[in-house]
Parts: sequence; C-alpha cells; structure tokens
Amino acid sequence: MKHIRAAFYVRVSTSNGQQNPEVQLNDMRPFAESRGWHLVESYIDQGVSGSKDSRPALNRLMADAKQRKFDVILVWKLDRFARSLKHLVVSLAEFESLGVQFVSLKDNIDLTTASGRLMFQIIGAMAEFERSLIQERVKAGLRNARAKGKRLGRPEAPTATASRQTLWRRRKRAATATASAVENIAPMN
Repeated sequence: MKHIRAAFYVRVSTSNGQQNPEVQLNDMRPFAESRGWHLVESYIDQGVSGSKDSRPALNRLMADAKQRKFDVILVWKLDRFARSLKHLVVSLAEFESLGVQFVSLKDNIDLTTASGRLMFQIIGAMAEFERSLIQERVKAGLRNARAKGKRLGRPEAPTATASRQTLWRRRKRAATATASAVENIAPMN
C-alpha cells in the first residue's frame, strides 16, 4: 500500500478570534486518518479574504505542490480555498498536471472520481454566484448610505497633519460647494 502524503489548506476570514482554524482542522484530521493519509503540513491563512488569489499560505501550498511535497490536498470546504470559479479551475488544473489530488471534506468532493469532478463544477459555480450576490448587496448598501447623505470612506485627517495636496483638495471642494450653493439661491424680487 502506497504511503499517501496529505496537505491541509485552511482559511478563516478574520484574525480577531471570532473564527478559529481549529474548527476546520478538527474535522479534517480524523478524515485523513481514516483514509490512512500522513499529514505533511497544514497551510493556514488567517484573516485573509477568499476573493484574493494570492494569500501567504496558499502561495506556499502552490509552491510545495510544484515540488511534489504531498499527494493530496484536503480542504474543509471549497469556499475556504477559492471563491472564484476561474481561480478554482486554474488551481485544480495545475494540481492535476502535477499529479496532486484534491478533496473537499464538507462538499463531499473527491476529484479522483467522475462524479466528484461534476459536483466540483456545480459547487464552484454556486460559490461564485454567492460572491456576486454579496457584492450586489454591498453596492446597494453604499448607494443607500449615499442617498441618505452619509459620508463614506476614511475620516478626514486633522488639518495639522494633512498634506499640502489634501488641504488644496479640501479648499477646492469647499469653493465648489459654495459656488453651487450660490447658484441655487433664487433671486429675491
């Protein structure tokens, strides 16, 4: 029986303690043991968005895959690995060319089988759809805030520490607002 070397990839979006990588690892360890896999390394990105294709632990995982340090990659769920279908497909094609298998525990996807590859396509499309919905909701919320007159973005830097360019922009914005207000005043007769 061949000794199968496994790598775990774990990602949590926050690093403030609200999300803990151990939740994922606690499910992944017994699964790997039940398959007789030997854990080589756990690659953990903490406080990193899944929308970013470049993440420190993911970059190390990809580099180590090219050096064939493991035979299979286990993730807790597909959305922990990637939110973009394009990123997922490109990464999995690279793994396939390197002879590295990919398994998503909670999605029950084992890409060594035909049915696993089909499910991967369906779930990957759903993950991308979910991300698009989130983006639409955020944009709608920003439009709503602007419509209510809320100021968005960073708070202004105090005048004492603002750069000359920032001060110039503020004076220009104030002058434009004053000119606009004067134009909107109706003449009194």
